[in-house]
Amino acid sequence: MRPHTNWHEAHEDQLTFGARLADGFAQVVGSWTFIVVQSVILAIWVVLNLIAFVQRWDPYPFILLNLVLSFQAAYASPIIMMSQNRQGERDRQQAQHDYETNLAAKEEIETLMKHLSALEAQKIDKLMEWVRLLSERAGAQCVQPEAAS
Repeated sequence: MRPHTNWHEAHEDQLTFGARLADGFAQVVGSWTFIVVQSVILAIWVVLNLIAFVQRWDPYPFILLNLVLSFQAAYASPIIMMSQNRQGERDRQQAQHDYETNLAAKEEIETLMKHLSALEAQKIDKLMEWVRLLSERAGAQCVQPEAAS
């Protein structure tokens, strides 16, 4: 097993076959492609049963179609709920991971700020020392010409 480069890959590797299947199923059922294909199939079903002259396998009020759609809903709903529950848990885990990352970044920033403050204080101390030395030299140069007169 290769090392994980990010949190998302680690999470994906932990999913079971059933979890992957439920997520894939929810992704397909929750797509426009599925809605369009299912709508076309339903329209064909209704039209064929309305205009069929010889064999109508599901005459109006389409009780068999109602049964098929009920079965689809009965099985699809729990699978989609499993996927949504897992997504909620994944979101909670990701939020916790983000919080821990942000906390570590905050600590690093605080450490850097302390180092920068210490460097700034050293710079200021050094500048103050240079100003004092320059002031002493300038004062000594001003005093020397007066002593010579």
